Amino acid sequence: MGLPITLSEIAPRISAGAFILNSGLGKRGADAEAAAGMHGFAAGTYPFLKSVPPQQFVQGLATAEIVLGAALLTPFVPTFAAGAALTAFSGGLLGLYLRTPGMRKPGSLAPTEQGLSIAKDSWLVGIGIGLMTRGLIERRPRVTVKKANKLAKKEAKAAARQARRDAR
Repeated sequence: MGLPITLSEIAPRISAGAFILNSGLGKRGADAEAAAGMHGFAAGTYPFLKSVPPQQFVQGLATAEIVLGAALLTPFVPTFAAGAALTAFSGGLLGLYLRTPGMRKPGSLAPTEQGLSIAKDSWLVGIGIGLMTRGLIERRPRVTVKKANKLAKKEAKAAARQARRDAR
């Protein structure tokens, strides 16, 4: 039995997964000042986060990034599921970019100097959508050439038997 991923999915899963896993591992030991900064930035865009204590927010974010990164790096996680999780997570990051004042040039999607570090996360959305699409396409069972040839021979024999019966 093969893995639920194809060779074409390995590179995007490794690049995004390693990047996100590393980010999550780096946030695990965030001090109070760093936690307050990350929390303030996120809460400014997503007001519902204001009720979450900064240290708890950063620990939750770190855990989410570690789990998502590990899921992308684990070949047994189906491609569609990994892509959907990545798309949802990166969509939140892209929301920070689109909603936070000063991240984009006025009247444009082009990033300012401050927005460049978040705008780059748009590639994560693209990878996520690509993985989801690939997962949908690959839902059909794969038939190897060997299996296809075997099935064709079996069907040919059955057709030959039927033709002999019909000839009688």
